[in-house]
Amino acid sequence: LAVKDPTAVERANLLNMAKLSIKGLIESALSFGRTLDSDYPPLQQFFVVMEHCLKHGLKVRKSFLSYNKTIWGPLELVEKLYPEAEEIAASVRDLPGLKTPLGRARAWLRLALMQKKMADYLRCLIIQRDLLSEFYEYHALMMEEEGAVIVGLLVGLNVIDANLCVKGEDLDSQVGVIDFSVYLKSDDDIGGKERNVQIAAILDQKNYVEELNRQLNSTVSSLHARVDSLEKSNTKLIEELAIAKNNIIKLQEENHQLRSENTLILMKTQHHLEATKVDVEAELQTYKHSRQGLDEMYTEARRQLREEAQLRQDMENELVVHVSMKHEIELAMKLLEKDIHEKQDTLIGLRQQLDEVKAINVEMYQKLQVSEDAMKEKNEIISRLEDKTNQINATMKQLEQRLQQAEKAQMDAEAEDEKLKQEYVNKSESLQNEFSQKEKQLLQLETDLKIEKEWRQTLEDDLQKEKETVSHLRAETQEIVNLKKEFLKLQDKNKQLKSICEDQEAALQELASKLSESKLKIEDIKEANKALQGQVWLKDKEATHCKLCEKEFSLSKRKHHCRNCGEIFCNACSDNELPLPSSPKPVRVCDSCHAILIQRCSSTVP
Repeated sequence: LAVKDPTAVERANLLNMAKLSIKGLIESALSFGRTLDSDYPPLQQFFVVMEHCLKHGLKVRKSFLSYNKTIWGPLELVEKLYPEAEEIAASVRDLPGLKTPLGRARAWLRLALMQKKMADYLRCLIIQRDLLSEFYEYHALMMEEEGAVIVGLLVGLNVIDANLCVKGEDLDSQVGVIDFSVYLKSDDDIGGKERNVQIAAILDQKNYVEELNRQLNSTVSSLHARVDSLEKSNTKLIEELAIAKNNIIKLQEENHQLRSENTLILMKTQHHLEATKVDVEAELQTYKHSRQGLDEMYTEARRQLREEAQLRQDMENELVVHVSMKHEIELAMKLLEKDIHEKQDTLIGLRQQLDEVKAINVEMYQKLQVSEDAMKEKNEIISRLEDKTNQINATMKQLEQRLQQAEKAQMDAEAEDEKLKQEYVNKSESLQNEFSQKEKQLLQLETDLKIEKEWRQTLEDDLQKEKETVSHLRAETQEIVNLKKEFLKLQDKNKQLKSICEDQEAALQELASKLSESKLKIEDIKEANKALQGQVWLKDKEATHCKLCEKEFSLSKRKHHCRNCGEIFCNACSDNELPLPSSPKPVRVCDSCHAILIQRCSSTVP
């Protein structure tokens, strides 16, 4: 005998248990009633079987204290794969009584069953097997074909309405044990199969009507969303028109300011030119008076005057250029005003188009109200049908006592249901025709909106061009301001040059006076030298006393010899000093011949 794989046997057993639990839950729900509570035993057994199926083949996760093996990890992946599951995951995390991951997983299964989307959520997990491989072994039930079969069986649970209280229930400490006695057959179950088939047919009809209602509600909600988007786009267009008007008003104010600034700049430049002309004339007069005896200074001043005249000529040329630029700016402003008038006309046309669009929107809103009234009438008919189905359920309960009367009532109910089906089919066709007409109207509105968007784009382009022209004008005004600053800098340099010239003139006058004095003293010294030629210096040993004070020489009274006459004086008597341009200190001079005195150190020095 071939040895069977134990994991395959486990998968087959779990699949059979899932089939039995789902089948028993649906059959008991049909006989007991559609809405089930959390205390219902088949429902509890179903959750236990699902836990065993999800736990099969789970990988063991190591933690600091113990080994962890829970199904909350793969169920938490559904939030990323299926966006509608985010609400369930958030509500499970916010529940206060849950402390363990297993309790969160049990709460998640109950909420998914109440939403009737458990099959959809698990189908997303089974498709992404590369992600499931992080949590399950390769031989796990969720990784094999048995998982897909269980997901297909879970689709049948959408017939059941579950009303479960998850908040107050202790899901962490529940013990998951399968009760096999629930799935054993009895004689009563065999006798009630025919009755369950009839009830299932009636409930299927009810499900069909409910799905029709859902489809109609979805179409109405989509139409509401389209109408809201159209209203929002209209409000945005109105706001953009108001912003464009405000921008045009601001541009006009900036143009007026630029014109006033240009006039002020012209006035200031004229005043500065007049002041510079007066300064230049005064400078010319001062240079004419100081020209005698200062040829070199005059040539330099003349060169500076030529440069300043050249600068003045350049400034005048620049002013002429700025005046021409001003005329061009005025012409550009006139052209801008014309463009603004034309754009105002286009804005008026756009307003008219907006009014037409508003009227179309009002018509669409009225039609929507009419369709809503029709939908309300249909909802009333559906409520009547639900009342009838409730009456049928009540009659079905009485069938156990009066079988013959129940069969006749059932035939009548089937005939009425067929008539209602035909009426619903006719009404759905008429509604589809109305929806097709409304979709055509919406397409026309979308084309009109596209035309309006093109108009809006052209207006934005024109506004962009106007902004560029204004920025160009601002750049030109900035250049004028920079030229003004350069003109002021040139004036400061001119003042600095004037002060330097004045200082140099004063220095030259002082040098000339000192040179004249030194020339006179040199001529006197030359005459004294001519008169004293032929005299011989005294020897150092023979000169023991000063010639003037007749005192003996010592360390405090040093000897000073004259170059020309040869006489010897002490440092106290030779007090006459003469400043020379070649020496930094004044030189001692002889009292008789005014020649330069030399301090004598020894007798060998002449």
